[in-house]
Amino acid sequence: PSYVMSSSFANQTIAQIELWTESQKGSGKYPVGVYVLPKHLDEKVARLQLKKLNAQLTELTDAQARYIGVPKAGPYKADHYRY
Repeated sequence: PSYVMSSSFANQTIAQIELWTESQKGSGKYPVGVYVLPKHLDEKVARLQLKKLNAQLTELTDAQARYIGVPKAGPYKADHYRY
């Protein structure tokens, strides 16, 4: 449970930073509304947590990325995929 809570709090914090940063730019990227956390931010949290656990992710090969239809650097799930 503590790991799940840590993930949840980290995602909320990263989301708040994203919303604040974009509002300061005046980009209009996030008008008032409810949004799904972008996958690249969710994966950023996962990478940070894995680093803290001394785990390392391997990088996809070009062939693997083509096979599953995602960019080599991520995000690794299609937009229609919901966690």
